[in-house]
Amino acid sequence: MGEQERMVEAVLFASVEPVSVRDLEVRMPHGCDAAEALAHLRKRYEGRGVRVVRVGDAWAFRTAPDLGYLMQKETVEMRKLSRAAVETLAIIAYHQPCTRAEIEEIRGVSVSRGTIDQLLEMEWIRFGRRKMTPGRPVTFVVTPEFLDHFGLETARDLPGLKELRAAGLLENRPPPGPLGPREEDEDDDEVIEGQSELFED
Repeated sequence: MGEQERMVEAVLFASVEPVSVRDLEVRMPHGCDAAEALAHLRKRYEGRGVRVVRVGDAWAFRTAPDLGYLMQKETVEMRKLSRAAVETLAIIAYHQPCTRAEIEEIRGVSVSRGTIDQLLEMEWIRFGRRKMTPGRPVTFVVTPEFLDHFGLETARDLPGLKELRAAGLLENRPPPGPLGPREEDEDDDEVIEGQSELFED
């Protein structure tokens, strides 16, 4: 293993967060090629218990997908998401960047501040750029933490309609009534047992 690969390996191993190529180059001695070292390191870890994976625009060591079951106890998400939070997160992931009004239009119900706050607190969504429309509303987008949690490189890797239907995760909901979005139902804030399994590694 070359010295550059060893340096990249050490930084990725020691870092809690995924590391970008730019950050690697800043840490490494002048003249090092972090991208090339990273490519060699990825090949070296193919088929191993851990892999070098892309998370958004950064890189990290992650457990091989087929061995994820060994980490089940360590990766159980203790906080259960409400139906409202699950639906809101899914809408943001598939339609980002989107405003609160756009989320409400798709869901057919008002989105409570608590639902958005919970997802922001979990760091699965963040504020995006303001829309260039009247009022300049803020938008929401998913975070690298969201992508990392679900083993995605980008939001484009989310499952499509065919995969979601095959998994039984799509349910038909009536369209919003003529009066616009209804108030958020009490049921929407109820915790759905087993729902968080959809959002576990």
